[in-house]
Amino acid sequence: MRYAPETSSAKAGREPTTRQRESLLSVYRTEIAIALAIALVALAVGSQVPQALSWGNFANITQAGAPLIIMSLGVLLVVITGGIDLSVGSVFSLTGMVTAQAMAQGLGGAGAAFAGLSVGLVFGSINGFLVTVVGLAPFVVTLITFAVAGSLAFIVTNGRSMPIGDPDFWLLNSGSLVPGIPNYILFCLVLLIAIEFFLKRMVAGRWFYAVGSSSTAAHLLGIPVQRTKFMAYVASSLLASFSGLLTISYILNAESTAGSSLMLQAIAAVVIGGASLLGGTGTAVGAVLGALMITVIQNGVNLIGINSFWQGSVTGLAILVAVLIDRFGNSRRSQR
Repeated sequence: MRYAPETSSAKAGREPTTRQRESLLSVYRTEIAIALAIALVALAVGSQVPQALSWGNFANITQAGAPLIIMSLGVLLVVITGGIDLSVGSVFSLTGMVTAQAMAQGLGGAGAAFAGLSVGLVFGSINGFLVTVVGLAPFVVTLITFAVAGSLAFIVTNGRSMPIGDPDFWLLNSGSLVPGIPNYILFCLVLLIAIEFFLKRMVAGRWFYAVGSSSTAAHLLGIPVQRTKFMAYVASSLLASFSGLLTISYILNAESTAGSSLMLQAIAAVVIGGASLLGGTGTAVGAVLGALMITVIQNGVNLIGINSFWQGSVTGLAILVAVLIDRFGNSRRSQR
């Protein structure tokens, strides 16, 4: 049987698709490696505890990881610009306490949620102002706001946990704005797509990378460096507040220490996802996968029955491996 020779138009039709695939594999090679690592961890846990591979457990992992995913997306924006945000965990906690207190004072669910989000807006603006206008170091600024927001979370309710007064507030997390898709999944997907599109396809998004690579060069190119950094800190705090709202909607209770460990986890997720703490690199896809990696590890530790105190050590080891891989990859690329 003879085959007709392939026409040039057919070749031309296939070549862009091949190049596009190669480009995607090149751009997201780190993210693909993380996804494979997550699958290997899940399979390893599943070999010991079969129910770890059940649909119900996957749903639990997604729901438990949604607040961390959303917080990590905000921290990513700051890290890309070459900064750091240590205040997100305290903003998370304070948001929950303010929201619960607002409901106790008679506000409905929507009004209380806006009161909670205002926490993120205020602290994000303070961080952005002190970093960009006053010129203080991001580490110092966000360490200060970390301490202030953390103490206010205790002051608001004298350190007591508070139940959520609105019986319908659980719908924010577990309801379905789109039939068949729980809100916690919908919010994560929408934010992932929006932030990845913003960073990769919009001019203002490219400014974040330029500022993180060299703020001096970015300024000489006419990029609004101060405004870009300011918006990164505001977005980070707002997303931390929103993740706090999702959490109290899930457990229907607010704790003053709820976000005490989330700051380190969010930074870890961003680093595991391939972003550099020196700025200029990182993707939303990587941050989400990094957050999922941490959640899968924590879930596996609990299912296998390992002492939960080991979670921090395992997460730290994952960060070390990610940083070493990134350093090795950068050194190899610089030698070419």
